[in-house]
Amino acid sequence: MGAIPSHPAAIQPDWLSDRLRASGALSNGQVTAIRWEPIGTGQVGDSARFHLTYDREGAGPATVAGKFPAEDQNSRGTAAAFGLYAKEVGFYREIAPHLDVRVPEVLAAEIADDGVDFVLIFEDLGPARGGNQLASCSLADARAGIRQAAALHAPSWNNPALIGLDLVQPREGQSEQVKALYGNAQAIFRERYADSLEPEFMAICEELNEAKDHWFGRESETKSIVHGDFRLDNMLFDIKGGAEPIAVLDWQTVALGNGLTDIGYFLGTGIGDDLRRAHEGELLDLYCAEMSRRGVPLTRDAIWDDYVIGALHGVSTAVFSAAYVERTERGDANFLSMARGGCALALQHGSIAKLRG
Repeated sequence: MGAIPSHPAAIQPDWLSDRLRASGALSNGQVTAIRWEPIGTGQVGDSARFHLTYDREGAGPATVAGKFPAEDQNSRGTAAAFGLYAKEVGFYREIAPHLDVRVPEVLAAEIADDGVDFVLIFEDLGPARGGNQLASCSLADARAGIRQAAALHAPSWNNPALIGLDLVQPREGQSEQVKALYGNAQAIFRERYADSLEPEFMAICEELNEAKDHWFGRESETKSIVHGDFRLDNMLFDIKGGAEPIAVLDWQTVALGNGLTDIGYFLGTGIGDDLRRAHEGELLDLYCAEMSRRGVPLTRDAIWDDYVIGALHGVSTAVFSAAYVERTERGDANFLSMARGGCALALQHGSIAKLRG
């Protein structure tokens, strides 16, 4: 297979022509020139849009998107240590074809044996509107996200063919590794944001750290494929100029878990506390209706505890990520936003008490 072109500048016309041809996106012709520009705001991986010139007009797509390892060594090291790049490549190869969730069509998915150098080439979903958790979203966008969650969870809900895949099994010792690192992450989070995060929310973060033995490695009787970072920044709305309502991106945290973790995360850290409080019941009922329509009958009462506990995933993700990925101004704002939303939900509904049982 040769060296992996793990930076946008490393993508060459011949290499891309071969991949587009193999995917069926290019039948005749050849890419002759490439121009690229960075897109997105990811901290664990870097993304780019490629503008393509061919030896004949209209031979293939005018643009494609690509994803690569983060240039920041701290983010890159964290992603490699937890197998995040291998998970995302594996998701597009092994799992996406069996789900109903709308994701970009993958045109190339390659990763080196070391699990660090990788490349993903996708269809370009633009023009589209990127989700922005700092700005919240409309109720229509929140509904679209909930429908996609059901399209992800229902096909895999207690489905042995999917939940049995090696790709989504917890890595041996991973829970203990995260648990061992979490106290230090909370110390960094406290020092960094003590003057920014409301004291009652920081108290929730401290309580979760104290309850980490209950949280990390927690098992659920109900299992499905979960996204793991299901929030607005990982969604595109009105894709392809409004031809479709939504697509879900950034699958490096795909895992096996309880689908309500994604829902608690999305409503807690994803859409903003004001929107969540105003429409929480409606959105939970929509999720249950969509799951039931897809063959997994659920009610709000049946999912409530898992939803309330699942919101803590947003808190722990904010704390852990703040400590172990590249620090940026937007990153600080994102982590504070995630912590505020997740802690507000946890405080309102007693998530820590439910976790402790």
